[in-house]
Amino acid sequence: MKKIVLSALLLSVTAMAGAQEPVTIVKQGHFPVGGTTIQRPGTYDNSKFVGWAEQEETGQSYRADHAFVDFQIPAGAHCLPLVYVHGYGGSGICWQMTPDGRDGFATLMLRRGWSSYVVDLPGRGRAGRTSATTTVKPVADEMFWFDIWRIGIWPNYNEGVQFPKDSASLSQFFREMTPDISDHKQDVPALSALAKRIGNHILVTHSAGGFPGWMSAIQNKEVKAVVSYEPGGFVFPDGEVPERIDGLTGGVAGTPVPMEQFRRLTEIPIVLYFGDYIPETPSQNLGDENWRVRLQMILFQIVCLGRNK
Repeated sequence: MKKIVLSALLLSVTAMAGAQEPVTIVKQGHFPVGGTTIQRPGTYDNSKFVGWAEQEETGQSYRADHAFVDFQIPAGAHCLPLVYVHGYGGSGICWQMTPDGRDGFATLMLRRGWSSYVVDLPGRGRAGRTSATTTVKPVADEMFWFDIWRIGIWPNYNEGVQFPKDSASLSQFFREMTPDISDHKQDVPALSALAKRIGNHILVTHSAGGFPGWMSAIQNKEVKAVVSYEPGGFVFPDGEVPERIDGLTGGVAGTPVPMEQFRRLTEIPIVLYFGDYIPETPSQNLGDENWRVRLQMILFQIVCLGRNK
């Protein structure tokens, strides 16, 4: 029954897109969670200046690899808050509003009494301090992402797509993207630290946030349900991982975990959503192919969940 109620609530958010009911917030704020501290040996010399872009590190510390969390708690909140985990190339802002200014999922559900914890994963958005060594380059890739997100096949929009077609909204959408300067090793530890801090909750994940979401649910008893929108990563018990599915964007493979860990996913409600414009047969379009193989892989995971319940 909990799964049915939660699913119905999430399915109703698009119908509420124009709603602007007043919301009473009893508490809101933000905090970092998880992460590490690097400490360089020696004694800090506060008279030595190398330059703003490159400091002398001797004796200094560096806090990194944490997540950044915005939270809002409404009056009369449901007992389980929703924790929102973004996908690749994005940050938590994708849950808070749409490019044309309408309420995002976190706000829509807040209006229905669900507390929200919106996460910027380590190395993304406002959690930009990372221990990973990387180079950020201005790669022109917006047409690629237009296709990958199935808005259409550049420069044409898919027929019936609900994404706003004005140039201002598309520009804002692309400007919400953020560099990924993480090695992704701290995603799950950060979500685990958040679980320990806030207690029982429901994970709401999207795309590349799907895999750390599965792992957090496996590792943390505080995760009481998972709502996953088009997960980009998949888990299977040892010995039951299906063959890799090849595709134009590199294909997709499952990740093995011990059976006792995988069974944790069979003990909680899971709601999965995949959107439109995903073909059933191979395509020469990058966006089609990227999600065709992932939809096929999640079907294997669903069967595996049912078989091992």
